[in-house]
Amino acid sequence: MKKILCMLTAALTLIACNNAGKQTPVDDGIDYATFEYKVDRFADIEILRYPVPGFNALTLQQKELVYYLSQAALEGRDILWDQHNRYNLTIRRVCEGLYENYMGDKSTENWKLFETYLKQIWMANGIHHHYSEDKILPGFPQDYFVSIVKSVDPGRMPFRDGMAADETLKEILPVMFDPNVMPKRMNQAAGADIVATSAVNFYEGVTQKEVEAFYNAKKDPNDNTPISYGLNSKVVKENGQVTEQVWKLGGMYDKAIERIIGWLEKAEAVAENNQQKEIIRALISFYQTGDLETFDDYSVKWVKDTESRVDFINGFIETYTDPLGLKGSWEALVNFKSLEASERTRVISENAQWFEDNSPIDDRFKKEEVKGVSAKVITAAILGGDTYPATPIGINLPNADWIRRDHGSKSVTIDNITFAYAKAAEGNGFREEFMWSDTERERAKQYGTITDNLHTDLHECLGHGSGKLLPGVDGDALKAYGSPLEETRADLFALYYLADPKLVELGLLPDEEAYKTEYYSYVMNGAITQLTRIQPGKDIEQAHMRNRALISNWVIEKGAANNVVAMQKRDDKSYVVVNDYEKLRQLFGELLTEVQRIKSEGDYEAGKNLVETYGVKVDPTLHQEVLTRYETLNIAPYKGFVNPVYKLVTDEKGKVTDVTVSYDENYVDQQMRYSRQYSVLPLKN
Repeated sequence: MKKILCMLTAALTLIACNNAGKQTPVDDGIDYATFEYKVDRFADIEILRYPVPGFNALTLQQKELVYYLSQAALEGRDILWDQHNRYNLTIRRVCEGLYENYMGDKSTENWKLFETYLKQIWMANGIHHHYSEDKILPGFPQDYFVSIVKSVDPGRMPFRDGMAADETLKEILPVMFDPNVMPKRMNQAAGADIVATSAVNFYEGVTQKEVEAFYNAKKDPNDNTPISYGLNSKVVKENGQVTEQVWKLGGMYDKAIERIIGWLEKAEAVAENNQQKEIIRALISFYQTGDLETFDDYSVKWVKDTESRVDFINGFIETYTDPLGLKGSWEALVNFKSLEASERTRVISENAQWFEDNSPIDDRFKKEEVKGVSAKVITAAILGGDTYPATPIGINLPNADWIRRDHGSKSVTIDNITFAYAKAAEGNGFREEFMWSDTERERAKQYGTITDNLHTDLHECLGHGSGKLLPGVDGDALKAYGSPLEETRADLFALYYLADPKLVELGLLPDEEAYKTEYYSYVMNGAITQLTRIQPGKDIEQAHMRNRALISNWVIEKGAANNVVAMQKRDDKSYVVVNDYEKLRQLFGELLTEVQRIKSEGDYEAGKNLVETYGVKVDPTLHQEVLTRYETLNIAPYKGFVNPVYKLVTDEKGKVTDVTVSYDENYVDQQMRYSRQYSVLPLKN
């Protein structure tokens, strides 16, 4: 199955944030000289805020639409928490109850560690790290936690229905404090039962073999337009039989879905046009029925809407968090098109067929006709579910291969998020520490913004939409390796074409030297600097990190013999050195050819071998060196965001006269408000 949401921002913060978004957004009454991008810092996280340039220039109808869609985007927050782990909501609510109601000494080190833990699980939407998938172990002792829980009036604590403090603690203490209980949100270890050993709440009481057999029995190999089996359900056993609990109105997550529908109905009433009304209506119908054919109908309608200024994502979409790549995490994003900035993506989209025709892959795997590729640069208005607090800078949807084949796809690059990352990263010393020489640093200053943005555009607009499966090949054939290989394919497509003279001809790059900036930065990040996100002794497990490691380690190994690209030491520090950029491009092309073959033919064994050989293992000596060097820079390796706050302005008759936006809410206040305002799911597991 194709996983299209590209978490490049989260993964490339170390280098891309030094490069991207140096342009100043449109003047919209925001004082960018005094705008506070940095909000909070704790553990390995820095929290930022992002401006929403252009919002006040929208029409009243568009602003009202953004408001209602934003409310719908926030109502699904609890769904994602519960999807990540069935104990998450209980743990969060108990911790938030303590935060609000504990009357003891809040100046102690243990209380400060408790506050940090609460901030961490907010960031991760649960008790497992948002990126590494490892359980976040509290820094405070278990007995301290027990004592402060019992010190609070039980009537002021959100214990499970009918349960007292002792019963609730008995349930959650092992989950919180025992490192051997649910240690990984998603386990990708080769040879393991990745369903039984993953802590996500997509499966309960079933094994990997049972789940695979359950869905394989549903599939018709002759179906040319298959539904996304299992996208919106939890798999359980009832009376000894494997079955699904569907996420829909009247089913699992009913209370939250009911409220999402309510806001979508308000949004439908102020939609920009009839096409957008039909899209919202189809999404409401999907939530009401849980029918995956209805979801496909919604997706087709959504991908064809290229005229509306305001756009959104809302629902069970990306499957990165499911070890089998089937279940859609709940996510939402509300945005509007940045008109001037979208010229770059327009040019790329209009030339999609040229890129497909000239790809180095085997002609058998090329699309004869690239359909419906549309792309734009957007301004994010609100982040929700699996795009909050951590968020992507690029998205390409829908995921279904047959919809992409027959109807096309929509790609976006999120301009104001990139801008916020860049502003927060200014002057952090990263280039000076990890780049080989002034040559690379000067190129990064000159070309970094455009090449980084263009890489994202090519990855999202064309990379994910390129190529095709051979007849009869199951879109899920690569199983757990599908996600990293799909991201590998899209990245290689972008890297290969960044060096093509066609980009200069199209006016997308200023000259034929610019691409070298992204080539160097990419390999450096994949082979060295992304290791700052891995704990000592751990393998690489996150799909995008495996992708970048695979590409970088493969080209370094293949390029060493001919002195194309290599790892070199200087003053006991490791650096990437590129000696022949043209031959490096050839290596990217060779690897792209093979990865496309693997995907098109559904060659599971070859895909597994590629990922396990180049994308998983970490050199412990290099790892420790990188961690030590990075620590001296005092840079948080992960970034998250707080959302702006929108408010309706009405006259004495209740008619909406304006929608305002403000940026003064801090991280803690926002998380606590969201829990009060958008938390309706019962505490069940």
